[in-house]
Amino acid sequence: MIKELWALIDGHLTVFKHLFKKRVTLEYPEKKRRMNSTFRGKPYTDGCIGCGICKRVCPAGAIEFTKNENGNVNSYTFNLEKCIFCGNCMYYCPVSAIKLSKEYELACEDKSDLKLKYRGGKRD
Repeated sequence: MIKELWALIDGHLTVFKHLFKKRVTLEYPEKKRRMNSTFRGKPYTDGCIGCGICKRVCPAGAIEFTKNENGNVNSYTFNLEKCIFCGNCMYYCPVSAIKLSKEYELACEDKSDLKLKYRGGKRD
């Protein structure tokens, strides 16, 4: 009987102790968390020269290029199904054309939406 009473008192003391502390949880999705400066989210690109370094350094093989008959890059694709958001593509890009955004809400109903297709530096 004493053990049960002590457990009840201890539980109430724990609740009372945490009652006035700052909340840890957010009211998601109404309030969204601010990401820190090192967060690596959805990749985007602007000004790609088609050197292919990003494709070579991607450990997951998430970047694909299609070239035209002249050997120039016609279009490229980021496959977010494979991407592990390591940031190698961004770090090794010689013209800093690839950036990783702060966007983290990438859930979708259609898998084809996870393939980001770019043609001529602009998204299709």
